[in-house]
Amino acid sequence: MLYRMQMILPALLFFAATPVTYTRDVAPVFLEHCVKCHRPGEVAPMSLLDYKSARPWAKAIGEAVSSRRMPPWFADPHFGAFSNDARLSDTDIATIRAWVAGGALEGDPKQLPQAPKFTEGWELGPPDRIIDIGQTYTLKPGRDSYEHFVVETNSKEGMWLRAADLHPGNRKVVHHAHVNLVASPQQAGATTIQSMTSLSDYLVKDGNLTRISESAPILDDACRADAPDLPYIRGAQEGALASYLPGRSPDVFGDGRAKWVPPGAKLEFVIHYAPMTGSDATATDRTSVALYFAPGPPEQVLRRMDLRNFFFRIPPGEPAHAVKRCYAFERDQTLLSITPHMHYRGKDARYDLIRPDGTRETLLNVPNYNFNWQLVYRMRDPIAVQKGSRLEVTVHFDNSPNNPANPDATRAIRWGDKTEEEMMTSWIEYVEPKPTQK
Repeated sequence: MLYRMQMILPALLFFAATPVTYTRDVAPVFLEHCVKCHRPGEVAPMSLLDYKSARPWAKAIGEAVSSRRMPPWFADPHFGAFSNDARLSDTDIATIRAWVAGGALEGDPKQLPQAPKFTEGWELGPPDRIIDIGQTYTLKPGRDSYEHFVVETNSKEGMWLRAADLHPGNRKVVHHAHVNLVASPQQAGATTIQSMTSLSDYLVKDGNLTRISESAPILDDACRADAPDLPYIRGAQEGALASYLPGRSPDVFGDGRAKWVPPGAKLEFVIHYAPMTGSDATATDRTSVALYFAPGPPEQVLRRMDLRNFFFRIPPGEPAHAVKRCYAFERDQTLLSITPHMHYRGKDARYDLIRPDGTRETLLNVPNYNFNWQLVYRMRDPIAVQKGSRLEVTVHFDNSPNNPANPDATRAIRWGDKTEEEMMTSWIEYVEPKPTQK
């Protein structure tokens, strides 16, 4: 506490002597940390690019940063360090609070720093290629929908990608989306339930939606030694080329890393559309993905593995129901990022690594999961994992009436495609020990 006061005190003394202004003091903070989302056409409700837009929101901004609700970041600071940590420094927060307390003054317009240049719709700048779903899709009103669109890449030589940005054409209705690599329109991509044929006996189909049957076995703790041999509770599944979740940043693979798109590959867009009512009932969408080429073959090939538990059951009214999934590493790997994915009842998520000598390390703890901000947590220092280690994933679901997002606390909940059902998924990026090009 003393150290933090020593860091903040110079700023407080400066603010006491000099009025804090938007142009000189606050705009630099907004431009560095906030305008990625807080600008026209993006997900945030208001722009912070200029004083006129920001001033009416001054009090709300002060409250949001003081409580650390903004910028959104949910990792427990006691565990792990992350390169994309979005938290403001104590000094930045003190600056904004002093600006609000001093009347939210504008200051000298000549002191306003130049705003970063954005390519409309693309956070990472101008793409090398843009591929969309191939049509303007008109949504079916009144219910969730999973739709599949397969399009050509027309890549004769293949592509090394350093980044990909899957961008919804209509944020109001795109719940989440994946892009998979497939060889033909008939092939189901890695993240689609259609490719998981060993689940067939346990699924109930409702049009193009699926859910686990109520009569399916219940396995909340898939880590226990005597866990039955159910589909996909061991090992890992191949992940997508790119994914979109609310609040999740684009897929950036890092210096010296890339993903490979083989010659002639096709892209399968798998899009979960949320239910539509009223004026949204006739909405359309044309989701697309921006591809950013690597300069050449990378030093490391980046991959993604997905861990799921399909067989949990959340009792009615339960405020903190635990569900587990473990993964035993079959070879040395280097972990780069973790993305937890649940629905409205998701409460928290924790990732513990148990090394062969029994040492336990918490890689990530998300004590307050937020469905509206499903973030990727990128390791500041990649985690080297030895063969024989085990990753233990523990999540809790809040199916109680005290959860304001809970659609219905009286129902038992199992895995399902619909937003009002649940999922227990983790997307984990890693690199192979040695690069391979097909």
